Amino acid sequence: MKRGSFRAICLIFLACIAVLAAFGDEQAVALESKILETFDHNDESQYDWKLEGSKFATKTDEDSFPKATYVATWPAALFGSNPDGADLKSFGIWGRFDRRGYNWVDVYPVAAGDEEGKATEIPIPGRVRYLDLWVWGSNLDYRIEAYLRDYQGVIHAVDLGSIAYEGWRNLQVAIPKNFPQVKRVLPRLAPLTFVKFRIWTAPTEQVDNFYIYFDQLKVLTDTFEAPYDGDALANPARVQELWNSEGGL
Repeated sequence: MKRGSFRAICLIFLACIAVLAAFGDEQAVALESKILETFDHNDESQYDWKLEGSKFATKTDEDSFPKATYVATWPAALFGSNPDGADLKSFGIWGRFDRRGYNWVDVYPVAAGDEEGKATEIPIPGRVRYLDLWVWGSNLDYRIEAYLRDYQGVIHAVDLGSIAYEGWRNLQVAIPKNFPQVKRVLPRLAPLTFVKFRIWTAPTEQVDNFYIYFDQLKVLTDTFEAPYDGDALANPARVQELWNSEGGL
């Protein structure tokens, strides 16, 4: 190997080491599993869940679909067959449409106790890597999407997959890396929020009567934040506390 080529390779190697040293903190991770919603609907619940159906959802003088309720059932793979002393529930969806097609049912959260039923969004801590949900299916050719909003207000859809299977299954989706979750300026962390689920029916599948159940919405998220001198001043809550206590001039 020529001396000039060897020197060039050494310089590239040293440059790579310098880059890794400079950005080592940014590459550190602290992955944690966080439950966003249990669907147990108890005194500790922060959210209620509502439904909205697309154009051909069945509506008569006596009845209106889709319907929602909380039922005392759960995935045995998650909690076992008979957990002692646990007040467990899942969220039940009962749907009907008047015709086949690309029908949909939206499943969205509202603040617990909000009588107006105004949609709210669930904050997701850290930089989310994966989102998963337990779903009971009855082998119907339907799919489920999750909708997330970034700090710029843009809503992104991720496909949790098909529910053409029997019984409970854990559906998981990786969050694409191009969903913005950090900013250039402080505070850098810009978490996503959960907006809603959407259940889609395939145009060839029956839609005259179906049941679907949800349990435990969870994320795997990176909560690492590199420390720096004065990092408390990038915390919005701390900033407001400081300014309120000091007052204006």
